[in-house]
This record gives sequence, structure tokens and C-alpha cells, in this order.
Amino acid sequence: MVHRYATFFKTINLVTDYIVLNMGMVIAYYIVATEKDILWPPSQHYLPIVLVFNLTWLLSANLTRLYDEVLNKDSVNTFRNVIKTYLIFVTLIAIIVAVVGIKAYYITHTYLIYASALIGLLLWLWKIIFLAIRKSDRASLFDSRKVIIVGSGRISNDLQRFFAGNPDRGYKLIGFFDDNPVQTGQTGKYLGSTDECISYVLNNKIDEIFCTLPVAETQKIEKLLSGAEKNLIRFKIIPEYYDYGIKPVLIQSFGHIPVISVRAEPLENMLNRSLKRLFDICFSLVVIIFFFSWLFPILAILIKLESKGPVLFKQLRSGRDNNPFWCYKFRSMRINNHSDSKQAVRNDSRITRLGAILRRTSIDELPQFFNVLIGNMSTVGPRPHMLSHTIQYSQLIDRFMVRHFLKPGITGWAQVKGLRGETVTTEAMLKRVEADVWYLENWSFLFDMKIIFLTVWNSLKGDENAF
Repeated sequence: MVHRYATFFKTINLVTDYIVLNMGMVIAYYIVATEKDILWPPSQHYLPIVLVFNLTWLLSANLTRLYDEVLNKDSVNTFRNVIKTYLIFVTLIAIIVAVVGIKAYYITHTYLIYASALIGLLLWLWKIIFLAIRKSDRASLFDSRKVIIVGSGRISNDLQRFFAGNPDRGYKLIGFFDDNPVQTGQTGKYLGSTDECISYVLNNKIDEIFCTLPVAETQKIEKLLSGAEKNLIRFKIIPEYYDYGIKPVLIQSFGHIPVISVRAEPLENMLNRSLKRLFDICFSLVVIIFFFSWLFPILAILIKLESKGPVLFKQLRSGRDNNPFWCYKFRSMRINNHSDSKQAVRNDSRITRLGAILRRTSIDELPQFFNVLIGNMSTVGPRPHMLSHTIQYSQLIDRFMVRHFLKPGITGWAQVKGLRGETVTTEAMLKRVEADVWYLENWSFLFDMKIIFLTVWNSLKGDENAF
């Protein structure tokens, strides 16, 4: 029932959004069209524009996953996703118009402006109406979904808290079944032993059974499953290791064998990896040709004039799969014996005056675009650490090595969040690792664009942790 209502709301949302989209286009057509142009249906020259607008909205909605959680009770998140989708939609339309042109389709820039504005206004009004409908009808639609939990302990308690905290999901927990009533710890909610479960479910019109029994109780699980399916009762099993990792697990099917991955990794998809690599090659070439080519000789002279040593500093860092690689930077320190073991600290005496400027603006990282072009780094990813720090922190932080599933980056999610510079405590490194793992699990091409934009912005305004 819950799934059916979710599908219903998703369909209503999607269909109405397209109605609103095309209404905006039609109204704009009649606003800007001269009397001799007005036709119904509109001139065939407009049909490609209609198709482009609709397909572009579909692409934008898929990029933002606008229709994934239509039952989300957070109105702020709903509007945020709509605005994000609309902005991407308008941006893509602008790019298409710039590349293809509009003269061939007998439309004007005025039409595009009116259409975009009307679509945005109508979408906003529709979402307000939708949220009002969803709020008023939610209780009557979902309160009838009655469930019971078989088993007790940490998993069943977590599940109970989820049901209580997410009433919009439509689950009403009736109680628990377990062969040891003392373990349930749910006063007034213990309903009986596992043998009594199926008869209770049938007599009380329970919709679903959630089983949290351990794998060791296989015989009981099979008996309950068989009884539920014979009586058309939905039966769901919660795995014992469901909370391993940061995000919900990813379940794949190898034939009839379910395989649980402890985390989603979007960059394990070949298409995503290819897209990211293509961007890295193009972006690094642009930086090298248009910036590095003329900036390098200037900085080389200044670095040489201020202190002795090479212009470029290279150091072995930990790369993807923990394979070491030579990482390049503009030298910002005087030659010293501690560069492979000691992090830079605030007011570090080893940093030159020019080096302080290079580090504060992140210009010292520019040579790493050659690492990106070669393929041992990416534009965006976890920052590579010195080999000694990898060894040190891998023994202190459980998930530290997970960040090495990805290529290291010139910039990353941790850096734009301010988690950069010296890591004085293990807790500081833990926050950086958590941000890196979150990036690994939530990667998207648009997320990379956001990080690049924030990196440039932080460099322009200055980052207090850049030293």
C-alpha cells in the first residue's frame, strides 16, 4: 500500500510538472506571438522547441533525483530540489540555444524569457498546492498500514524508532513477537512467541511482518516466511549487519544470490568513471595551456630569486588503491629535512614569503594538473597524504583507507568545508575522512562542479586554514 501510494504521488507529480511546463510554453507563445502568427496548434516550427524543453526537464529532474522521494515530509527540501532542478533546466536551455541557435525555429529571446519565467512561476504555485494536499491527506492515507516485528534487541529497537520518527512512511507498529519476552524490553508491546505470530497476523489483519531474527534462527525464519506467503502477508527480513558503514547498504543480485555492498560507489560505474576522466583531461589541458604556460616562467623566476632549490617540489603520496605516486607542487618552503614527515603549520618558519602567498591562494597546487593529465590524480577527490601519514592514520581511524578507493584530487569536499591544513588531533583527521567517504558515496558530476566552484571562491576570498 505504501509503495502504491508513493508511486501514485510520483506519477501525479511528474505528470503535473509536465502539464505546467507545457502550459508555460503555450501561454508564453500567445503572449509574444503577433496576431498573424497565432495558430492552434502552434506552428510546426515550435514543435522541436517543445520537444527540447520536455527532454531537458526530464534530464534535469534525473540529475537532481527530483521524483525519488515525493513523500518527504520536509517542505524545505522539496522546494530546494525544485529550485535546483529549475536552475539546471534554465542553464541547459541557455546552453542549447547558444550552441544551436534559435533563428531556424522562428522563436525569439523574448519568448524564451517569458517561457522560462512562466514555467518557474507555475511550478512554484503547483508545488505549494501539492504540499498542502499531501499534508492534509497524509494521515488518512497511511495510518492503516499495520506491522509487527519478529525478534528483539538492537535491530528491532532501531526499527521501532524509525517507524515512530517517520509517520509519513505509513507504518503503524502493533508490537513484537519473540521467544524470550524479557529481551523485548517493550512494555505493553510484547504479543507472544514466534509460533503465535502467523495466527495473530491473520486474526488482526496485519499488513506486513518485519523479521529481525539472527541468521542462527534460520528454521524459525523459514517457518515464518512460509506461513506469511501462504496467507498473502508481506514478509521482510532485516540483515544483521545493516548498519555497517555510513550510508544504507547497496543490494545487488548475482542470479538468485543477494549480495550486500556496505556502501554505494557511483564511480564504480564505468560510464561515471569515463565522464569524470574525460572532464579531468579537458579541464587539466585548459588550465595547463591557458594558465600554467605563462604563469610557470614568472613563478619559476620568483621562486629561484627568493631561495635556493628546485622550482617544483615532488613528494611520494598515497594514490588510488594505496599505490604511491609522485605528486608535484610549486616549492613553497626552503629546503629542509622534514618535508616527508612534518606537516606545514601556521607561521611555519620553513615557508618562504612567496610560498605563503602561493599556499594561501592554492596556486602552489597548479603543477598537480599534470598529475591529473597523467591519470594518477583527479581534479576532485580526497587530498593525497604523505606515505608516513597514511601508515599512521590507517592504524588510528577505521575507515581511513576507504578514501583510497578513489583517485586523490587537487581539491575535495573536505577542503571546501574548511577541513584542510594541519591536523593537530585524530578527531580532526576523522572529520576529514568522513567527508572524503561521504564524497565517495555521493559522487555526481554536478557535485564535482560545485566543489570546483567553491574551491575557486574560497581561493578568491581567502581561506584561514590555507597556510
